[in-house]
Amino acid sequence: MRIDVINGPNLNLLGTRETELYGSTSLDSIESHLGSLAERLGGVDVSIEMSFFQSNHEGALIDRIQEKTQAGVDAFILNPGGYTHTSVALRDAVIGSDAMFIELHLTNIYAREDFRQRSLIADVVDGHVTGLGPIGYELALRAAVAVQGRQ
Repeated sequence: MRIDVINGPNLNLLGTRETELYGSTSLDSIESHLGSLAERLGGVDVSIEMSFFQSNHEGALIDRIQEKTQAGVDAFILNPGGYTHTSVALRDAVIGSDAMFIELHLTNIYAREDFRQRSLIADVVDGHVTGLGPIGYELALRAAVAVQGRQ
């Protein structure tokens, strides 16, 4: 099973940027934890291959989705950051993929400013994890493994 974790703009600053909202855990730490968790969740019958990508550029995120889709990735965990609320092109990339998508947000976007309360991809992804901080990544990984394992 292949799972790609994609993080959008400013998520490279996790751990230092607005820690009162996003916490003090770095993106590197989250990725390291997910890699270790994937090893534990995998077993004799199931191997879980994790890959990680972060970009502040919309086109790079879209390119990554297209490349990994063509490579046969099974699931994406996608934190689009600010592009959640603005990117029709990112939405189209999600629609163009046959992989599972879990939209992830560290904060509860529905309890924030009005402009953040609308996700342009909410209705085209398979699931959502929002507002649970860094543990949301772990929950999204567990969900992707559980759902993909049943297929």
